[in-house]
Amino acid sequence: MKPLNRIAPLRSWMTHDISSREVRAIIRKSVLFTLTFAFTLSPLCRAQSQQPSIDSFIEVVRAEMQADRASIITAEMDFSDKDAAAFWPIYRQYEHERATLDDGRVLVIKEYAEKYSTLTDADAKAMAERMFEYDSRLAALKKSYFKKFNKVLPAFTVTKFFQLDRRIDLVMDMKVESSLPPLARPQYTEQAK
Repeated sequence: MKPLNRIAPLRSWMTHDISSREVRAIIRKSVLFTLTFAFTLSPLCRAQSQQPSIDSFIEVVRAEMQADRASIITAEMDFSDKDAAAFWPIYRQYEHERATLDDGRVLVIKEYAEKYSTLTDADAKAMAERMFEYDSRLAALKKSYFKKFNKVLPAFTVTKFFQLDRRIDLVMDMKVESSLPPLARPQYTEQAK
């Protein structure tokens, strides 16, 4: 199945002069469509073999969001030429480091999708600890890049970017999480503690 480009309407600002309010409305509609699509796709993903469907789904979501992230940032941030020249080189470094971190998160998600029906307490604990470590490293990365961006851009602009970045992350997280099977009590007897 060819992936739907759910953010395609956002590209229209590249060739048309539309207001920031119209861009926000487009983003809201795209997010609602994405959420509706994700909730519709969720049962289909669970019905298929978990490994291929979760791998392909995660890769499709990552590719789509990475491709559209720059377009959304361009529209929402409305950089001057000077600010854009300062922002984009640092942003490319940030995205590269971020993608490396995200690879670790993806491995945990894939492992969960493979093991969810037979998940042991030890597996659950190890996965949770790896996700906490990922969250910690991501927060440290953002803090580091907040400082780097602040050297060349006003704090308000940098804060606005990280707020937008977080919103994009939330949409991506909801897409991925909605495709995962729910955590249920494993089918084993707990051993005495």
